[in-house]
Amino acid sequence: MRFSMITLGGLLLATATPAMAQDEAEPAPPVTLTGSVTGTTDYRFRGITQTKEDVAIQAGLNVNHESGLYAGVWASTLDDTVSLPGYGDVEVDLFAGYTKTLESGIGFDVGLLYYLYPDATKGLDTDFFEPYASVMYTAGPATFKVGANYAWSGQSGLADNDSLYLRGDVTVAVPGTPVSVLGHIGHSDGQLAVLSPDGSYVDWSLGVEAVHKFVKIGVQYVDTDITQTLDYDKAIGADATILGYLTFSF
Repeated sequence: MRFSMITLGGLLLATATPAMAQDEAEPAPPVTLTGSVTGTTDYRFRGITQTKEDVAIQAGLNVNHESGLYAGVWASTLDDTVSLPGYGDVEVDLFAGYTKTLESGIGFDVGLLYYLYPDATKGLDTDFFEPYASVMYTAGPATFKVGANYAWSGQSGLADNDSLYLRGDVTVAVPGTPVSVLGHIGHSDGQLAVLSPDGSYVDWSLGVEAVHKFVKIGVQYVDTDITQTLDYDKAIGADATILGYLTFSF
């Protein structure tokens, strides 16, 4: 964020000769603080509902350094007795990382997530760390990103199995409009795919969103390939859905 101001010397000069007065823009601060609040009709984590297909309120706060280092916190309400029994009503994600875009136009992002469930049932092991990395490239109006999240076994919230999530995303801005088209595909394997009968599954989504100043509104179609036999996918909230969201940023 940049701020404009008149320096003390310029203010004194303006008093004597107004025609020579000029505003001077301060350089961007080395550290910036950004945040957001979102309302969504369903909180889907890698294709599976975390709110029993009901609404969720989410908020985040990021601290960014000009070097590319960043840290932050993100939280969401929960209401899921199927995929997260005993995990409580709130999820809190703490994260820190480093991101940079090279002269070639290729960017990368590496960091560490910590999933925290502060009001989980006493004695229930829930929390765990998950490192992540991604590479991105922008060509014209399209931005492509591929990445991976890995959580090692032996952590309290992962029992004796590790977890790997591979993901690909594309965002295409519609020229001359505030609208973007979003596509996503991911593959979960291991402990965090335990609800799938095969121990792994694919999730995908397709959506559109529009941004105007500090407001973003969007709608997405979300689905997984988890079996539909006996409506199992619907029972665990992994069935197809259309969700909408509204975000206010600052």
